[in-house]
Amino acid sequence: MTEGHPYNNWTFYGATKIAGEHMFKAYHQRYGLEGVALRYMNVYGPRQDYKGTYIAVMMKILDNLDKGKPPIVYGDGSQAYDFIYVADAARANVCALKSGTPFGFYNVGRGIKTTIKELTELILKITGSDLAIKYEAAGQTFVTNRVGDPVAAERDLGFTWSADLESGLRNLIEWRKSHQKQA
Repeated sequence: MTEGHPYNNWTFYGATKIAGEHMFKAYHQRYGLEGVALRYMNVYGPRQDYKGTYIAVMMKILDNLDKGKPPIVYGDGSQAYDFIYVADAARANVCALKSGTPFGFYNVGRGIKTTIKELTELILKITGSDLAIKYEAAGQTFVTNRVGDPVAAERDLGFTWSADLESGLRNLIEWRKSHQKQA
């Protein structure tokens, strides 16, 4: 999905993002307001929100594993996303600030499609769990395939990701273990 990809939004969440971008475009057009907007793909990593509306699927999987319960995948697990480690997302902000790019919208992701089934299998491998995935009927799914094209961010902002999914998940799991010990 490039930055010019047509919208196919049917949610309030998506509508607010679109409205914000269009307000920024209008201010840029009328008043010359400069800046860049970053479109983060699925950011994960230490200290991520546990209580928000969009709690990361990987945290739910890890919670179940902690309880000795199988990870739950809704539908067949073919929903695919672009997961980006939090340190890379933070570095994208710095790249945008340093770039001197006067205006634009940029995807912040790896451009790599990972299905929920693949994500769950990787978490099971990293944790050494022998639990089997439990598949349940799909509930309401807002987005089933969201993978960003990172080419423009690399070209204009100098941003490239560095943490692959496995190493990022290992960092998250280690942080989570140490955080649970402190609690």
